[in-house]
Amino acid sequence: MIIGALVAALFIAAVAPFLREYTLKTMGSEERKDAPGQCIPLSSGTTYFEWSGPEDGPLLVCIHGLTTPCCVWYGLASRLGGMGYRILIYDLYGRGYSDRLSGPQTKDFFVRQLGELLSSQQINRKFTVFGFSMGGAIATAFAAAYPDKVQQLVLVAPAGIHIKGMNFIRGVMRLPILGDWFARGPYRWIHRKGTEAERDCLTSVPDIVDRQQKEMDFRGFCPAVLSSMRSIISEDHENSYKTIARHDIPTLLILGEQDTIIPLSVGEVLSQWHPTAQIHQISDAGHGLPYSHSDHIIKILKSFLSPSN
Repeated sequence: MIIGALVAALFIAAVAPFLREYTLKTMGSEERKDAPGQCIPLSSGTTYFEWSGPEDGPLLVCIHGLTTPCCVWYGLASRLGGMGYRILIYDLYGRGYSDRLSGPQTKDFFVRQLGELLSSQQINRKFTVFGFSMGGAIATAFAAAYPDKVQQLVLVAPAGIHIKGMNFIRGVMRLPILGDWFARGPYRWIHRKGTEAERDCLTSVPDIVDRQQKEMDFRGFCPAVLSSMRSIISEDHENSYKTIARHDIPTLLILGEQDTIIPLSVGEVLSQWHPTAQIHQISDAGHGLPYSHSDHIIKILKSFLSPSN
């Protein structure tokens, strides 16, 4: 009897995360009705985006990270808009107001989403690509695929530069079956705890913690994170960086010295692949640089960004 109860308990624990996933809300028109930006149907699904800054200003295209939707850029976008830049931010598939899609989230998958979005907006001039965390891997892949379109590349704590020693969570996520269970179960608690730790930190996006945690209310978010960890974050991006270096695309790397996700040794690797890249470190910064150290990043950008893109 005890064995039977134990088996039943283990079965419930095994299936509960999968069942919970299907009870969550789906992203659709009702959820998007109060969104400040716009949505556009692309070949793979609906993509949400926002424009800000003067229409005739130099163009910056900003790509967010693994778990934070495009609101992560609000503080920086406001400051850059005040400096005269035109800013495009958007939600990657699986996050924010964009569609949650199944399938591998590879670099080609995300490069195609960005390329189609840019085409839909009839962008026919060079621009700066700004990538944070996983967005850094996407920005790098896009710049390597379309070097004629990218004037400059700004990477903030970018994923995709692999260092010896694997993050525990990423290692578990990559395991078949167990990773699928972990992403829908324990990872939810880990993500909530990690974001809650920033509740009292200074930020240029006051509701960033609530926005990050709200992502877990929607079906498809955790599977999207899982797919990205297994795909684009696990892919080798060395050739992309070397392609960017061959095309002499000015590149800026900004790292946080207290970042426990993207270590400072990433800078050493990048300097080997792209010797002319500028590297800056912010001493008291963790991983959430775009919203925790917006003003510091602006100071760095002022000496890097070209006004003529």
